[in-house]
Amino acid sequence: MGDVMIHRWDEVDYDRLGGLIDAVGFDLDTTLAKSKTPMTRDMADAFAELTHHIPCAVVSGGKYHLFTNQILAMIGDKANRRNLHLMPTSGTRYYAWNGSAWQCRYAHDLSPEDRDAAIASLTRHAKEQGLWLPDDRIWGDRLEDRGSQITFSALGQLAPVAAKEAWDPDRAKKNRLAAAVAADLPQLTVRSGGSTSVDVVAKGIDKAYAMHQLSTILNVPIGRIAFIGDRMDPDGNDYPTAVAGAYAIRVTCPDDTLEAIRRLTAVLSLTTAE
Repeated sequence: MGDVMIHRWDEVDYDRLGGLIDAVGFDLDTTLAKSKTPMTRDMADAFAELTHHIPCAVVSGGKYHLFTNQILAMIGDKANRRNLHLMPTSGTRYYAWNGSAWQCRYAHDLSPEDRDAAIASLTRHAKEQGLWLPDDRIWGDRLEDRGSQITFSALGQLAPVAAKEAWDPDRAKKNRLAAAVAADLPQLTVRSGGSTSVDVVAKGIDKAYAMHQLSTILNVPIGRIAFIGDRMDPDGNDYPTAVAGAYAIRVTCPDDTLEAIRRLTAVLSLTTAE
């Protein structure tokens, strides 16, 4: 494996990038939208426009329901939906537009035994590490069974963005919990997820897997896919896309992503107009 390259969004040569790629993938939370919140109108317009110039995918640890609320409800019919590929729960599921509706093309669900083991381990270690907060200090469910993924959210699934960002800024709490759970579940993949979450999925399932799946679906080499995400640090859940060989672009917030989309669209629109 060669060196892993991460490019800061504001250091990318977008004129050059336009000739290097045939598809673009995106993280969702803190990349296209704030955590668990819909895209802004500006983002929805820019993202929808990009789908008319290049295939776009969204890969997130969130479940499909969040994709509908955060993306689909905002872009409506403005996007080229045949150019949009949805990969919730870290690519363990894939949805594509069939001409009239979004259709699940595959789903890699955990077995009942593995789901039970994941829930038990997350619960035990969260309590041991002091991460199982009282009910009056969380928002929504701590544990969510997403079929193909079990997710522990320390502050609850519905926690406000400000609380999430303040809870574990150096990610030490999440990483410590993920390491303890991983030791219990060698048959599964355990990773630090969003700002307050730890995810458990089938062995070998991460965003690198999603890139390989997308490469096959689109018949595009991974090296000609760009991926834009905020968690491009080595313990982040976007980093595996860089390891897989995608052109990895680091952002810090949706405003960065919006500007990157606008710059890339400006280049691609000249190409598609020729």
